[in-house]
Amino acid sequence: MPMTPEQRATLEDVTQFIYREARLQDDHEYDAWESLWTDDGVYWVPANGDGGDPEKVMSIIYDNRSRIALRIRQFHTGKRFSQTPRSRLRRLVSNIEVLREEGDEILVTANAMVCESQTRGDFVWASRNEYLLRRDADGLRMARKTVVLINNSTAMYSLAFLI
Repeated sequence: MPMTPEQRATLEDVTQFIYREARLQDDHEYDAWESLWTDDGVYWVPANGDGGDPEKVMSIIYDNRSRIALRIRQFHTGKRFSQTPRSRLRRLVSNIEVLREEGDEILVTANAMVCESQTRGDFVWASRNEYLLRRDADGLRMARKTVVLINNSTAMYSLAFLI
């Protein structure tokens, strides 16, 4: 079914937002990345499958908004070695699809592949991402991001600071 001009404009806004978010992560611009979040944001990377209730299942990352800010503040201290030396990262994002738009909230999915080069070697992380975006006076912001890695049920010896 053809998209309406409004649906096309929403998809374009969403696509640009997701591309910007990917670039900020790739370029280690964590303060700018953090500014993309709503005050009630939740960042979740489930372990062992597609998800479930993050309060009841194991997670690789499960951060509320204050924990996202703390993670970045800790990184800035220079005493957190999760990214020392920094990985070189590049993301490919594809199959961006708006699933639902209700009021100021937009549910979006996308596929992503992150190529990471670090001292331990090169890694490729593939995932299906789900975003709950919210429109506000400044544009779109993330209220939730879920990153379902395709290999999340296997042992992971390394993972970028933010996936």
